[in-house]
Amino acid sequence: MANYSSTLGAGDQVPAFEVLSPDEHSVPFVFNSPHSGRAYLSSFLQSSRLDTTQIRQSEDAFVDLLIKDVEHLGAPVLKANFPRAYIDVNREAYELDPKMFEGKLPKHINSRSLRVAGGLGTIARIVGERREIYHTRIPAEEGLDRIERVYKPYHNTLRGLLNNVQDKFGLAVLVDCHSMPSANSNKNHDPKADFVIGDRFGTSCSAWLSSCAVGLLQNMGYNVALNRPYAGGYITENYGRPERGIHALQVEINRALYMDEHAHQPHSGFHDLRKDLMEFLTALVEMVTETFTRETLAAE
Repeated sequence: MANYSSTLGAGDQVPAFEVLSPDEHSVPFVFNSPHSGRAYLSSFLQSSRLDTTQIRQSEDAFVDLLIKDVEHLGAPVLKANFPRAYIDVNREAYELDPKMFEGKLPKHINSRSLRVAGGLGTIARIVGERREIYHTRIPAEEGLDRIERVYKPYHNTLRGLLNNVQDKFGLAVLVDCHSMPSANSNKNHDPKADFVIGDRFGTSCSAWLSSCAVGLLQNMGYNVALNRPYAGGYITENYGRPERGIHALQVEINRALYMDEHAHQPHSGFHDLRKDLMEFLTALVEMVTETFTRETLAAE
């Protein structure tokens, strides 16, 4: 696994990502936090026109800390340490904008995706309110190196975790955890959702599973939306194969519940939300492991 120097302190070495493993892997779940990394390479910061606060606007800030205790439920947690602005593993491997790079890219890149057009490809051009990241074009070799050193090992690890779970239990449930900015109000001026559950409009997991997730959170008093405006990204779409017994569910958390988005710091609601998330995820794990088999879920 690639290590790289971070800005956490002089000489610090941190892994690009980590797996928090339970003492006993006792439930058919894998939890994933791909966008909460906050270890910024000094070389990356030097290549950016943004300051250290601006560049953090694309983080799903502190989500890894909100869910870190779920390993005690008997499931592994895969967490990114690299920042989303450096490379985004919730994209195809080669969603790249040729205009960002100096040099030759492979012919198989996907330069026509809507995400690339919006500046949010595998290597993003912008963060936050359309702030440009880079001073100049990136050497193509550097961009491809990020994919080889970070993107591919991350997905190999996630795939391996899911395969191990399915081999052991005959069923695998991936919970892909994210956060969303509170400023995104919907067009109908309805109250902003506290959570958005995404199942790719019923294609990435059992309808029963997503319905349970929505119901549990609503019963806790939260305002919950399903698939709108976030139905799930590449990870949910790519790994969710309910007909094969692999279910992928995306959970988006409103940042206003737990952090000051301007100061980029947790606020007093952080601990209460962390407690509620554990209650929610504990109940979801119990409902799946105690009641449903692979065949039951796949038939939904």
